[in-house]
Amino acid sequence: MKSIPKDPVMLLSYVNTQLRDFYPSLEEFCKAADISREQIEETLKSIDYVYASEKNQFI
Repeated sequence: MKSIPKDPVMLLSYVNTQLRDFYPSLEEFCKAADISREQIEETLKSIDYVYASEKNQFI
């Protein structure tokens, strides 16, 4: 598993950058990072961000 930030705000920045630069979807990023989509979504929901598939980013 890749080392990803634990802090929700840092995670938001990291994930959105990865999605923008390298992955066409959250699902592809999760496979590559070997992390559950639910875990990322739950962490980012705690700071009121949700995944928008049409934009491929958390907003």
